[in-house]
Amino acid sequence: MKPIKKFQIGKKGLTQEFVEQLKKAFGDSSTESIKISLLKSSTRDKKQAQNIGQELVDGLGKNFTFKLIGYTLGVHKWRKDKR
Repeated sequence: MKPIKKFQIGKKGLTQEFVEQLKKAFGDSSTESIKISLLKSSTRDKKQAQNIGQELVDGLGKNFTFKLIGYTLGVHKWRKDKR
């Protein structure tokens, strides 16, 4: 089983630097999934959390999908295009 890396989004919200950091993390061949915790300072609105997830996968590229569970985003990289 491959390790799952963990990140957090805080009061600055989703930034371009954060997206670049995730791209580097996914560039590692052993990383397929990342968990991202949305802290209270970022949002407590489910609709806004869903929008953050969509903006994130749009910034990462075509081969990424996300799933929102509570206030945790699960981002997965696929080998083939899933859209």
